[in-house]
Amino acid sequence: MNPMTRCCSIAALLFMASSACYASDTDDLTAMLHQFLAGVSEAAVHDRFWGEDLIYTSSRGTRSSKAEIMQGLAASEDGDSDVAGPVYTAEDIQIQVYGSTAVVAFRLVATPADKMDASGSDTVVQYYFNTGTFVKRNGVWEVVAWQATVIPQT
Repeated sequence: MNPMTRCCSIAALLFMASSACYASDTDDLTAMLHQFLAGVSEAAVHDRFWGEDLIYTSSRGTRSSKAEIMQGLAASEDGDSDVAGPVYTAEDIQIQVYGSTAVVAFRLVATPADKMDASGSDTVVQYYFNTGTFVKRNGVWEVVAWQATVIPQT
């Protein structure tokens, strides 16, 4: 095999290997996002999802750490609320992987658990743009930064 053919063959193999890793990471991150949204009321789900060094900026403009989020979940579990929270789903998911770092952006859909509020009128589905920065540490993806923005109702 001549040197040029060998070089092209190696480059093609490296490209295929990196594409396979990218697809696997994209699939892993997508599954992780869906699992998080399905279990958003569970403290253990949050503990697995958020990195210890998380910076979370909410749609209300407040900033929180993982410790603050976990404290808030513990307090809400102590309150034994009978009110079901919204059901969250993700649409228009975009994932960009940069080695051991990834950016995940999507439209979050918050659908009320029951379609009627206390007054008997229909409740409104809310939409948010969310962007998360993930870092892969010891083979596990975790979120280190998160930004949520309300999409205005038109």
